[in-house]
Amino acid sequence: MKMPHLLSAWALTISSLLVFPVSQSYAAAPQVKTAAPGFYRTMLGDFEITTLSDGTVQLPVDTLLTNTSIDKTRKALQTYHQHSPLDTSVNGYLINTGSKLVLIDTGAGTLFGPTLGKLRANLKAAGYTPEQVDEIYITHMHADHVGGLMDGDKIAFPNAIVRADQHDVDYWLSQANMDKAPADKKGFFQGAMASINPYIQSGHFKAFEGMTELLPGIKAIPAHGHTAGHSMYQIESKGQTLMLWGDLMHVAAVQFENPSVTIQFDSDSKAAAKARLAAYADAAQRGYLIGAAHLSFPALGYLRKQGKAYAWIPVNYVPTQP
Repeated sequence: MKMPHLLSAWALTISSLLVFPVSQSYAAAPQVKTAAPGFYRTMLGDFEITTLSDGTVQLPVDTLLTNTSIDKTRKALQTYHQHSPLDTSVNGYLINTGSKLVLIDTGAGTLFGPTLGKLRANLKAAGYTPEQVDEIYITHMHADHVGGLMDGDKIAFPNAIVRADQHDVDYWLSQANMDKAPADKKGFFQGAMASINPYIQSGHFKAFEGMTELLPGIKAIPAHGHTAGHSMYQIESKGQTLMLWGDLMHVAAVQFENPSVTIQFDSDSKAAAKARLAAYADAAQRGYLIGAAHLSFPALGYLRKQGKAYAWIPVNYVPTQP
């Protein structure tokens, strides 16, 4: 009958041995505040596709978007629990065909501030090196697509041939065009020249014009308007298709609902809107995979027609590809 007293004594002895109070919390470790390396991999037929994040940049999209109003833009963003300035992804795409390693766009490098310029680090995290890249296809020559071509004053991809549409070459690499551009637009030209000219000078640049097969399974598709030579890239393997849109669109929460909305960065907003409408309709009708520079990372998915608007369907996350 003395058992309860023995149990009480045992409990008292154990509690006296504890060197920390029972109520102490261990959640006071420093917050890390960073995510995993930004790459996502999937297969397209026999081709390996890796989305590479260059980071995100905050853009005041409520004032940048045109052919709409600030209030409409803010309302559309709120529907998706977003706001302006909007953390906007900048993405590149790495295609391993089995015989060639091709990079579509290179991110901003050092041309857009400290939140971007992470593409090469994520390329390495994905298991590749810049020296392994055989060819680089540029959708257009804005700084957030070509800045990553350089590593300081050195070529970042020493073995790669860089390709872009001749219309962008003629416009963005023209000293005469830069001289007559407004002061707030000259930086676009300077970024393009600083990034592309070293490859031209080293014999590592080759322009194309219009629809062009660049490699078996990879074709440039003109989608002019955002810039004079803006191009999409069609990737095909074993009957599967991926269309890489570049800057065909910028703000998913707004421009899928209303494709007529344009942006101040467009060189020809009417042509850009026309190209976007055509691309949306084709993607929804044919049901192929889509990627774009400013879709939220990992920036791969499908488009579905929804009345006069379109609905974005992100790919289902799969951590390991067969």
